[in-house]
Amino acid sequence: MRRVVILAGLAVSAALSLAAAADPQPPAVRRTVNYPTYTMGTYAHILIVTDDSAATAPAARLAHRELARLDSLMSNWTTTSEVARVNRVAGSHATVVQPEVAQVIDRSLRLWHETDGAFDITVEPLVRAWGFLGGPRRVPSDAEVREAFRHVGAQRVHFDAATREIRFDDDSVKIDLGGIAKGYAVDAAARVLRDAGVRDALVDLTGNMYAMGHPAGSDHWRIGIRDPRDRMPYFARIDLMPGEGISTSAKYEQVVAQNGRTYGHIMDPRLGRPAEGLISVTVISSSGFECDAWDTPLFVLGPREARRKAKAHDGFGVVLVEPGTAGVDTVWVESSLAPRFAMEPAADSLFVVQVF
Repeated sequence: MRRVVILAGLAVSAALSLAAAADPQPPAVRRTVNYPTYTMGTYAHILIVTDDSAATAPAARLAHRELARLDSLMSNWTTTSEVARVNRVAGSHATVVQPEVAQVIDRSLRLWHETDGAFDITVEPLVRAWGFLGGPRRVPSDAEVREAFRHVGAQRVHFDAATREIRFDDDSVKIDLGGIAKGYAVDAAARVLRDAGVRDALVDLTGNMYAMGHPAGSDHWRIGIRDPRDRMPYFARIDLMPGEGISTSAKYEQVVAQNGRTYGHIMDPRLGRPAEGLISVTVISSSGFECDAWDTPLFVLGPREARRKAKAHDGFGVVLVEPGTAGVDTVWVESSLAPRFAMEPAADSLFVVQVF
C-alpha cells in the first residue's frame, strides 16, 4: 500500500512504512478528561489532566469505587449504611462505630462546640419533618416542628472517640452526616488518585472539590461560584490552587415555598427552623473536609458572626453572599481571597462587593 505526501508543492511517493518513520509524530496534547459517576445522591466528576484518557481510566475507577464505599458508610438515603445502622440501634444501646464514620462524628461534635451549636448532626428529625430527607418537601405544622425539635441537640449524643462507642438519649435522636461527609469523600478520592500516580486532577462532588496539581496551561483551577438566585450560572470566579479544597452551601440547593416565602434546606439547629441571613457561603481551605465542615455553620451563623468566625480562623477563607434590597446583594470577600476573586461582568449590577 502506498500514499502520496504533498511537500513544498511537490508530489512525493513513498512506501507507507517509510513515510510513517519519516513523518514526525504530533506531540501528545494534555487535556482535562471527565470521568463522571453517581454517588451520595448526586453526580461526582473526576477530572484528570492527561494525554491518554485510556491510561488514566483505571485511576478514575478507583476514585469512583472509593466514593461508593464512603457512600455505603455515611449515607442517610439508604437503610444499609453504617449511619443508618447507628440510627437504628444507638437509641436503645451503645454500639461501636466503623473507624471512618467515627472520625467524621468526632469532628462534627467538636465543630458543634466550636460553633456554639450552629453545626449539629442531630438535625436529622427537622430535615425529615420538612421533607428534605425522604420527601415530599413541605412546610410542616408548628406542632410537627416542636416534636422534631425535642430530639435535636448534640448533647443527646454520647460518643467516646477512643473506643468509638456511641449512644443516643432516645430512639428518636438521629444523626445526619450530609453536611460534612462529602468533604471527607473528596479528600479520600484525591488520596486514591495520588496513590495511583495521578498528579493533576480535580475531584468535584456537587460543589465540594479538591484540587491536585493544575489544569493544562495554567497554574490553578478557575472555579465558578454559582449565583444563589439562579439568574446566571456563575456570578463570580475564584482561583483554586493545588492542594486546596472548596465547598459552597447555598439556599438554591433545596427549597420549599409557601405563601410567597422560600425556605432553604439548611436548618438552624438552635432555633428549629431554616437558617436565614445568608444565601450563599463558599469556603476555601487546604482540606475539603474542613471546607465542608465550615460552610454550613457559617451559613447558619449569619453575615456578621460568619465574618467574625472567618477572621478568627486563619485555616480557611470565605466568600459570603448576603441578600440585599432592590435586587442587589452584598458579596463579602475575605481579604486573603480578594486577589484571586473576580466578578462576572454580567453580575456587576446585581452585587456589591465588600472586602473584609
